[in-house]
Amino acid sequence: MVEIDVTCHLEAFRRFLVNSTCRSFIPESYLRDPEVFPEKESEPGSIYIEAVDKASLMKIRDITFVNANDVLGIIYTSKSGHSKLKWRQVKGPMGRVSGDASNNSLVNLSMARIITPEYVEELANQQGGGEAGSQEGAPPVESRAGPLEGESTPLPQGTPMAGEQVAQPDDEEDEFDAADTDEGEQDDLEQQQKEETV
Repeated sequence: MVEIDVTCHLEAFRRFLVNSTCRSFIPESYLRDPEVFPEKESEPGSIYIEAVDKASLMKIRDITFVNANDVLGIIYTSKSGHSKLKWRQVKGPMGRVSGDASNNSLVNLSMARIITPEYVEELANQQGGGEAGSQEGAPPVESRAGPLEGESTPLPQGTPMAGEQVAQPDDEEDEFDAADTDEGEQDDLEQQQKEETV
């Protein structure tokens, strides 16, 4: 588990939720709508959207798609239970993500541009061996995931900062891949597909 504490745009966290839970079956119109979020009540795994105005749209499998305006917070727990993340509104669409993330969630956080690929690579190197990988109480992502608002640490060209507004969904649709979903979610999807063909 890795402790996460970064600033990010609401749209980036929405992309993370979709990629982690329902990318293989979310309707195209919902994928492109920045006000549509996946919500899941049943265990294992859950997503709760706290918003000023929220309405259910459609339920597909164990995911209920909701239209949410003025999102105040989001609580996400992965199906495996290893990742527990919270997004809290700071100002407008900007918020702060904090909690614990598994390796799968780190990949999805990177794909959503919440943390940088360089940070994920650094973690992989630390876990592969060496003293840094065995130290307890490693600093949260905030100190190594790239600059936050107001910081000036340079990033490779084309890599957005944590907290930078991301492009609209139709610009980066290719980044979504069902293979990158949470392992438990992917296993569940395969099981459901088998049941549907029987």
